[in-house]
Amino acid sequence: MISGQASVVLRVVGACVVSIIASLLGCSSAPLVSHPGLELTVPEQWTSAFTTAIEVEGGWVRSFNDPELEAIVMEAIEHNHDLKAAEARLSAAASSARIVGADLLPRVSAGFDGSRQRQNFVGLPIPGFEDNVLSTKYNMFGVSLDTTWELDVWGRVRAQTSAAYADMEVAQADFAAARLSLAGQTAKAWFAAAEAKQQTTLAQKSLENYQLTADQVRSRFDRGLRPSLDLRLALSNVGTAEALYQERQEQYERVVRQLEILLGRYPDGIIAGADRLPDIAPITPAGVPADVISRRPDLAAAERQLAAADARITQARAALYPRISLTTGTGTLGDQLNDLVDGDFLVWSFAGNLLQPVFEGGRLRAEVARTEAVAREALENYTSVALQAFGEVESALMAETLLAKREKALRMAADQAIAAHMLAQDRYRSGLETFATVLDAQQRELNAESQRIVVRRLRLDVRVNLHLALGGDIVYEHEEAATSS
Repeated sequence: MISGQASVVLRVVGACVVSIIASLLGCSSAPLVSHPGLELTVPEQWTSAFTTAIEVEGGWVRSFNDPELEAIVMEAIEHNHDLKAAEARLSAAASSARIVGADLLPRVSAGFDGSRQRQNFVGLPIPGFEDNVLSTKYNMFGVSLDTTWELDVWGRVRAQTSAAYADMEVAQADFAAARLSLAGQTAKAWFAAAEAKQQTTLAQKSLENYQLTADQVRSRFDRGLRPSLDLRLALSNVGTAEALYQERQEQYERVVRQLEILLGRYPDGIIAGADRLPDIAPITPAGVPADVISRRPDLAAAERQLAAADARITQARAALYPRISLTTGTGTLGDQLNDLVDGDFLVWSFAGNLLQPVFEGGRLRAEVARTEAVAREALENYTSVALQAFGEVESALMAETLLAKREKALRMAADQAIAAHMLAQDRYRSGLETFATVLDAQQRELNAESQRIVVRRLRLDVRVNLHLALGGDIVYEHEEAATSS
């Protein structure tokens, strides 16, 4: 039990500590640096001459009405190794923030000491023992509770902690951006695989048509009805079509393997379902450019980088002022174990430390200048990222309309090329047209249909880019919450 005298001592020490802390915390600390908002004039509506905006909502993957695409995107999010690495970086950033934040709190440690010693005494002025060695043995036990605390008078530690948590929020935004980007890459890889499959099918069909035409020409040539030139041209087209088919097949295999890598699978070139380009739903006018700032994770990351840079300015300025720390210790010390719970054996200590930088060769003020320059860089980067975001939306909106018109024109061209090919075949069989006209019509039909497939895939890519540019989420919020739970 602690004695009355020891209790009084503890109360006096505690009162002194509280008084010192209160007086120091009452001092003015270095103010947190802050920057004004984005210094950029943002129009109320998108400036695209063809449309104003597109409705942004969660679950943009579902807007393509392709269940297989939805499953593929979710598989990529679950198994992609680059995304898992980004998630690990986020966990590391969160731990780093907690480590830095711990400096705001006192450090408390407990200890126990035990020792046994022997001391020898020689030449003691004791009659009869002048030439003898006297020995004594004793024990010493102690327990202690020690506290160390840096008083954050000038806000240095608070600013350091704010910067660390802003860094963590940057990592959070980067992870969200990586997740969104992966979904977009996966969707576009799926569309590329579907396009490659359709191009392969078209090339195979063209090869069969060219072979059929060559057989017909050979039959006429054998009967002396057509010259050898027609046969050679027909056979040349068969060879060209065969080469194109092999090229399309190689492209399909390559695209599928790229998709499998995104999915975290072994790239064996085997994937089912990627053989159809989905229809494109019409866009719904809604939203304004300013909404992009609040939705895009890359803009959130740039803003948090600016906040971290501002906090580090405060940290660097506060480093110019003294550091004040307190150290306290209390415990018991005795030669018997039961002394450790006896208040009469109480020991304590209290110390304060003030450390003022005097001369460091200009390092501290140079650090202030460096952090201010970094903050200016972060502000310009934030503005640049915002402009890039607006530019991506404007470009995607423009491409939406132009590619739709382009696909419509190519559909008309393909229809006319098919009709022209049939007409040329009829006229050739009737002897009213040269074989060169037939070949030209066949090539036009192939080119128009191939370009139409390409443009359909480009439209799908642009729609994905538009969703990403506007910051649309991958799944509906209630679905994501259900998955998380």
